[in-house]
Amino acid sequence: MIHPQKLAEVVRLHRKAAKLSRIQLAELAGVGKTVIYDIEKGKESIRLNTLRKILKVLNIKIVLTSPLMDNLTNQGDEKS
Repeated sequence: MIHPQKLAEVVRLHRKAAKLSRIQLAELAGVGKTVIYDIEKGKESIRLNTLRKILKVLNIKIVLTSPLMDNLTNQGDEKS
């Protein structure tokens, strides 16, 4: 599980590497500028849909892992 402070660091690093201000990132993602500030400060209550918009602009992917993921993949193959 990703810690909110780690997520904050990742978003900030990618935003700065893209040479975007918080306002520019917010505009590109279609979210309010305070959302970017909140994420970069480690706020824990960010809507998933909002986070996904921001991560998409920054070209950051979320990868789900668990011991059950192989089972999920195999179930999908069986239904085909």
